[in-house]
Amino acid sequence: MNIIEVMRLPLSVDLSGFVHLLQRLKLPHRVSEEGDEQVLWAPDSLAADVRELYQRFPDGNADVQLAQAPVGADSSAIAPTQPSLADQAKACKVTATILVLCLVVAGLTSLGDNLNAISWFTFLDFRVQGEYLHFTPLAQGLAEGQWWRLVSPMLLHFGVLHLAMNGMWYWELGKRIELRQGPWLLLGLTLLFSLVSNLAQHYTSGPSLFGGLSGVLYGLLGHVWLYQWLAPNPHFNLPKGVLVMMLIWLVICLTGVVGQLGFGQIANAAHVGGLLIGCLTGLLGGALARRKLSA
Repeated sequence: MNIIEVMRLPLSVDLSGFVHLLQRLKLPHRVSEEGDEQVLWAPDSLAADVRELYQRFPDGNADVQLAQAPVGADSSAIAPTQPSLADQAKACKVTATILVLCLVVAGLTSLGDNLNAISWFTFLDFRVQGEYLHFTPLAQGLAEGQWWRLVSPMLLHFGVLHLAMNGMWYWELGKRIELRQGPWLLLGLTLLFSLVSNLAQHYTSGPSLFGGLSGVLYGLLGHVWLYQWLAPNPHFNLPKGVLVMMLIWLVICLTGVVGQLGFGQIANAAHVGGLLIGCLTGLLGGALARRKLSA
């Protein structure tokens, strides 16, 4: 199954109702923004049916049973279907690639137990002397060309639960952004949020070991939250309670309770830094999208 371009429409056209109809029908699709246009993508086997659906119900105001059998369409071709994980991964290549890289690094580092392997991905290079780690200063590492360290800690995870939770939330938030704003925007945001959260953690805690996607996750959360507030879109609708839950978790971590309970130290500065830069990109992106829609 190949994902192809079905329609290309101006940003001023409100596709939210039609997208909601496709969601009710459980038809695989995604919408991306390219310049002043929005592009609707769908599997090649359903492209003709989706076009005909739009011709009949552009605002999405249709009874689902009626919409399931467009004129001239094979009713079996447009029966409700849940896109498989493989189909979702094909439509969200950047999201899937980042998660695969996290899995690979988890294997190489034995989920944080292999210090020699970890040293390739940490924010600062280090050497082990007895029971102590001696870190290379940031300026020295950058002078030696180790620029990848500014973002590579996001691939490090320390334990199965750490990897599983971060992977689950990156999948949920990352694919929403990739489906609406495209793969390159998601990649850029991921690298930006990683950079800012890593710098925030480094300058707050000093030379130390830290890693994980959580700083990036809070950035994605802030981006989706404020972008959706300014320019609502079905792709950015988060399940009820997600925002509140993650913000409450952030506050709990800031109190230090998690560390005192023996769950390890939390990179709070990375979380806060990621959330702030994500809110900023969400405000800017949402304001720009809202301006285009009203133009």
